[in-house]
Amino acid sequence: MKPRTAVIRAFHILAVAEACSWAALLAGMYFKWIAGTSELGVQVAGPIHGALFIGYGVAALMLWRVQRWPFMVAVLAGFSAVFPFATLLFERWAGRRGYLGAAGAEVPAGEPESSRV
Repeated sequence: MKPRTAVIRAFHILAVAEACSWAALLAGMYFKWIAGTSELGVQVAGPIHGALFIGYGVAALMLWRVQRWPFMVAVLAGFSAVFPFATLLFERWAGRRGYLGAAGAEVPAGEPESSRV
C-alpha cells in the first residue's frame, strides 16, 4: 500500500472513530452531569476521545501536506473535530470534492468536478 493511500485510509478510519468517541463521551457526560449516576463514562471515553482527536488532527495535517490541500480545507478539517460528528460531514464533503482521492486519480477530461469520489 502506498504511503498516500495509507494516510487516506487512516483518515477515513479516524474520522469515523472520532465521531463514535464523541457519542461515547456525550453519553458519559449525560450520566455524569444530568443523571448524576457515574463518572465512569467520562473517565473511559474522555481519554479515548482525546487520543482519537489528536490522531485525526495529525492525519489531517499529513493529508494537507501530502494531498496539497488548500489552507482553508485544512482549517475545515481541524474545526470538524471540535464539533460532534462533524468529522463524518467533512470526510463526505472532502471526498466529493476530490480532496481524499489517491495520487493520480484525476478527473477525466469532460467530466464535471462534482463526479470526484
